[in-house]
Amino acid sequence: MYVAVKGGEKAIDNAHAWLAEERRGDTAVAALSVAQIRQQLALAVNRVMAEGSLYDPDLAALAIKQARGDLIEAIFLIRAYRTTLPRFGGSAPVDTDAMVCDRRVSATFKDAPGGQVLGPTFDYTHRLLDFKLAADGEVPAVPQAPIQTAPTPHIMSFLDREDLIQSEPVGPETPPDLTRTPLELPADRALRLQALTRGDEGFILGMAYSTQRGYARNHAFVAELRIGAVAVEMDIPELGFAIEIGEVTLTECETVNQFQGSKTQPPQFTRGYGLVFGMTERKAISMALVDRALRWKELGEDNLGAPAQDEEFVLYHADNIQATGFLEHIKLPHYVDFQSELELIRKLRREAQTMQEAAQ
Repeated sequence: MYVAVKGGEKAIDNAHAWLAEERRGDTAVAALSVAQIRQQLALAVNRVMAEGSLYDPDLAALAIKQARGDLIEAIFLIRAYRTTLPRFGGSAPVDTDAMVCDRRVSATFKDAPGGQVLGPTFDYTHRLLDFKLAADGEVPAVPQAPIQTAPTPHIMSFLDREDLIQSEPVGPETPPDLTRTPLELPADRALRLQALTRGDEGFILGMAYSTQRGYARNHAFVAELRIGAVAVEMDIPELGFAIEIGEVTLTECETVNQFQGSKTQPPQFTRGYGLVFGMTERKAISMALVDRALRWKELGEDNLGAPAQDEEFVLYHADNIQATGFLEHIKLPHYVDFQSELELIRKLRREAQTMQEAAQ
């Protein structure tokens, strides 16, 4: 057991004051504004929104500032705030076919209908430090890309026309909500995808990498990776139709995976799927790989004993907030536990010494 520290209120208050001072840093340096964090640390903001399960760039930027850049602490702050919000209803499923794509690439078809849109990406940079940024230099202006006006079809739809991709079973009309109901196993795919999309990016990446190194039968191609804005709609019973209530930026990834077929199904491809808030393509690709690895049972495949195929291992360890809480609680006072174990060790040593003396 662990016990609360008594008589330490003044020390705790001083710790809070010291934390605030450290967070601010040198007052001779201008303070970061929430707007600056939102605009210039957008990828960090996107991760906090995704793993915090709350789409609000301003609040995510505020959490990053308050957490001194500790993204897991910022995610914790966002999840805690989320629990205080009222729930008015559920939105309709977003239509990613109608996404206004800032980036859309395919590793399977060079001349994909709708074209390859490289977008803002690190993929083709030289990974050299840009010292102009240290000198507060501005980046040169670049030509604006043409605005997308027509929907961009999904690559998978072309494989589907030839019946080369496994058809997806129809899921529940209203899947369980992981943010409101604790995870229970076995979990259906909708619940697994929720757990993966808000799971720790580093953990999901590690699991995905393990599948590529052979710890699961998971040779994948990125059929399509797209990033862009989609409309969010909500059904209004009084009106009898859905209205647009806003838009969100999403990253969507679909992978094509090999599948041998079975006695009842011809040889065909299967898919992995990832969908994450913001521009978070590393997470979306990782999520798609792990999603496919976890589908071994429903596809009638053998369990190779790979970590990424173990539903309990993946889903129960992906949540960085639960992991952080359990990990960091051991730094709290455990005086009673330790004293009992200390006394046990002393007793065992006395008994062992007595036995040695008696043997002599």
